[in-house]
Amino acid sequence: MLLMDREESVATVREVRAAAAPKASGAIADSAETGRIAADTVGDITAKNPVFSVRRANVFYGDAQALFNINLDVGRNEVISLIGPSGCGKSTFIRCLNRMNDTIESARVTGDFRLDGQDIYARDMDVVMLRARVGMVFQKPNPFPKSIYENVAYGPRIHGLAANRSELDDIVYGSLERAGLVDEVKDRLDEPGTGLSGGQQQRLCIARTIAVNPEVILMDEPCSALDPIATARIEDLIDELSQKYAIAIVTHSMQQAARVSNRTAYFHLGRLVEVGPTDKIFTNPSHKLTEDYVTGRFG
Repeated sequence: MLLMDREESVATVREVRAAAAPKASGAIADSAETGRIAADTVGDITAKNPVFSVRRANVFYGDAQALFNINLDVGRNEVISLIGPSGCGKSTFIRCLNRMNDTIESARVTGDFRLDGQDIYARDMDVVMLRARVGMVFQKPNPFPKSIYENVAYGPRIHGLAANRSELDDIVYGSLERAGLVDEVKDRLDEPGTGLSGGQQQRLCIARTIAVNPEVILMDEPCSALDPIATARIEDLIDELSQKYAIAIVTHSMQQAARVSNRTAYFHLGRLVEVGPTDKIFTNPSHKLTEDYVTGRFG
């Protein structure tokens, strides 16, 4: 399987796509005029109650295009899994949703990204506030080099969410409780967050994210570095958090996507190939590429 990364040339990307293009109905095919793939996504890209609506999203790293005309809604109180082989654009897409790609000098993003109807790429958008509304949990746990308490208190403090120490305590304890961590750390809140186990560190990062009361939580392979027991606890937590938040999770684990998500979106070489209810994607996909991926023929 060929992997697409940011450093690949445009010519190489086109060659890979041409080789991978299927012949079935709805297939991805090369456009001789533009040298880019032209296709429609199979399935319903909309959500009944969207918190995020993305239309015509394209991402470039220098001259190389990483995402092509992505259209997708993320619904409130739902978990949507983004799946696909390495280099297909899953992480690039969710990084667009809180403008993390802004930190990459060569990155350029076009399209329409609406959070509750508000254009997140508008000039007057406060990116700091956006990232409070759209939190991110990364692949590797990244607690701050601070105490457990200060890790969770950091966001509420800088955003002025607590008027006094008592209110801050309530936010910290409440966030740790929702993250399923409070019983394990309540007697060691002054100890460094980096001293926790890997699974505990990831739940601490989740507590830190929800402490500022976001609308959306983005998770980029949050369990890939964890053991099965820690993974199960994070998955249970995702299910609980979905009652209050919209969650978009990137995962390479087909089993995890099937367990935790309501909807699944399959990406391939920078395109959104198919999206639909998770049970349909895994038991009766409509696109040949999706079927080949979920049945293990490649990826």
